Amino acid sequence: MSRIVAVHGVGNHVRGGRPDAVAEAVAADWSAGLAAGLGLASLGKADLTCAYYAHHLYRGKPVAQGTDDQALDRLATTDPDAAALAEMWLDAHELPEVVAQGRLTVPLRHAVDMLARRFSLDGRLTRLFMALVFREVATYLKAPDAPARQAARDEVGGVLDRERPTVVLAHSLGSVVAYEALHARQDVEIDLLVTMGSPLALRHGVFERLTPAPVNGLGERPPNVRRWVNVADPGDPVAILRPLSRWFPGVDLDLTDSINLFDFHLAANYLRSAAVAAAVAPYLGVADVPPSPSTRAPTE
Repeated sequence: MSRIVAVHGVGNHVRGGRPDAVAEAVAADWSAGLAAGLGLASLGKADLTCAYYAHHLYRGKPVAQGTDDQALDRLATTDPDAAALAEMWLDAHELPEVVAQGRLTVPLRHAVDMLARRFSLDGRLTRLFMALVFREVATYLKAPDAPARQAARDEVGGVLDRERPTVVLAHSLGSVVAYEALHARQDVEIDLLVTMGSPLALRHGVFERLTPAPVNGLGERPPNVRRWVNVADPGDPVAILRPLSRWFPGVDLDLTDSINLFDFHLAANYLRSAAVAAAVAPYLGVADVPPSPSTRAPTE
């Protein structure tokens, strides 16, 4: 029986929810999405387990209040780590309007609105979602030995050690946590790692803060991973600096796939994509999958 471990991304925290119950719910959603992408009614004998870590990022933190605009304004004034991450993310997108006006003169929420227009996204949803992204990613990457980071990484590592999966699927921030957990648990052999909508290559904000740190400007594939496939929607503003293999030569296949993302960087859309189905199918014993429109991203 093939075992799959799913490492979720941002936006999965359920305040007051039991971690095991939340993990089961996320696993059910991911199983349904992956089965749909494979053209199956269910995953059958494949067993998918969610490595749920979000609760570690929210311990001791107050409940967020206010509108989406207020969330970004508050982030810019009260959470310097998250605000700094937002600045790096915006700089990576090289918004000409921001450059022309001067970054320091443009409020964060207005700069995010400019980015939303570039990607033809709903401005309100973009503001709300990016406030969540900045907060969770900054909490995880605050310091190499930050308690939340260690606890989240250990949580994922513990699931990997217990399940001994054939395939690891990691989405968004989960690709960062999985990358570090796999490096830390090198006795766990993985046949396939699929990263989806990954911010691993975000310079300064994520890339240089990874553990282990990049060497000579390059990240290293976890040595216990036999094959690494990365999938990014070209309209996903989180999965920037493509192709990922430029910064992580250990990526075996770098795919782009237009997956109707916004519905908002959701794992469900990646899981239903032909690119993910084609990558996973051989490891699940699935012979026929829907044809993939994906293309290999150019490498330079």
